[in-house]
Amino acid sequence: METRVYFIFFLILFISYFNINYASDADLFATSRYSELPIPSAVGPESIAFDCHGGGPYVGVSDGRIYKWQAGNWSEFAIPTANRNRALCDGTTDPNLESICGRPLGIKFNRATCDLYIADAYFGLLMVGPNGGVARLLANFAQGVSFRLTNALDIDEQTGIVYFTDSSMIYQQRQYLSSFNTRERTGRLLRYDPNINLVTVMAWGLAFPNGVALSKDKSFLLVAEGGTQRILKFQLNRAFSTPQLFRQLNRIPDNIKRNQEGHFWVALNSGRTFTRTIPNTFQDPIGIKLDQGGNILQYLNGYGSDLLNSVSEIVEHRGNFYLGSAIKPFVGILRA
Repeated sequence: METRVYFIFFLILFISYFNINYASDADLFATSRYSELPIPSAVGPESIAFDCHGGGPYVGVSDGRIYKWQAGNWSEFAIPTANRNRALCDGTTDPNLESICGRPLGIKFNRATCDLYIADAYFGLLMVGPNGGVARLLANFAQGVSFRLTNALDIDEQTGIVYFTDSSMIYQQRQYLSSFNTRERTGRLLRYDPNINLVTVMAWGLAFPNGVALSKDKSFLLVAEGGTQRILKFQLNRAFSTPQLFRQLNRIPDNIKRNQEGHFWVALNSGRTFTRTIPNTFQDPIGIKLDQGGNILQYLNGYGSDLLNSVSEIVEHRGNFYLGSAIKPFVGILRA
C-alpha cells in the first residue's frame, strides 16, 4: 500500500513538472488568436510569401501551382511548366503525380525586382515575374549532378544571389522519410548567381538540409539540417566556410524565416515530443525565435492542437504569424 502511494505521488509530481496539458482544436479557436485560410482543393502550403507591395499571402501547394490570396479568395498565380496537364494535375493530392505536376516547397519574392523565386522539389529553381503565369527554369543541376529534392531558398536582394538547398541526391520529395530513416548525408547547399547564370555548390554531405535564411547584414547564412536536428551557420565573407553549430534542437527544424528585426523563426515540424530544453510552463512549441547569436528569444505555442501538428514555416507579417504546412489544407494564422 505504501509503495502504491509513493508511486501515485511521484506520478503526479512528474505530470506537474512537465506541465503537459494539451488543448483541443476548439480551445485553440476559442483563444480568438487563431484563424485559417482554407485551400480550395489542394493541400500542403509548405511555404508562404508576400510580394514587394505586401500583397498575399502566396503559397505553393500539392498540385504544383502557386496560389495568391486576394479579395478574400485564393486564385492561381503561377504554374511550374507550360506543358502541365491541368486535367490530371489541378487539385491533386497524389504524391505520385508530383514529378509530373510539380511540388513547390520554398518560395520568396525578391523585393527589389518583385519576381517570385520557387524551389520546386522536382523541377528545380524557378522564377516567375510580378504578374505570374508560367515559371521560367533557372537551374536544375550543379556541377553535373541533377537536383533531386530542391527544397528551400533565400535571396540577397542587393546582388540577386539565391541561396537554396537540394535536400538529397538519392530520394525525391515523396520518399523524403527514407532520407531520415537511412541517415544518408547527400544534401547540398547551393548558390545561384543570376548575373552569370551559374550554380555553385557551397556545401555537400549534409543530412537533409531544409530551411535557409540570410542574416540581416548578409554576413552569414543559416541552414536547418533536419537529419541532425540542428541549425548550421555558414560565414559568407570567406571563399569556403566550414559550417558552425548555431543551435542544437530537440525537434526536427523545417523552414527558417528572418523577421524585420533580424531574428529567425524556426518551424519545429516533428510531432509532440516534449523536450527538457523547453521551460516547464510552456506546453507545445511549434516554433522558436532565435537571435543572431543563436539564443532563444521566444516560443510559439501550438496549444497541443492537431491543427498545428505539422508546421513547416512561420512568417511574421503585420502583427500575425502565418503558419505553413506540408500536409494541411489551410494556412493557419496566429495573432502575435
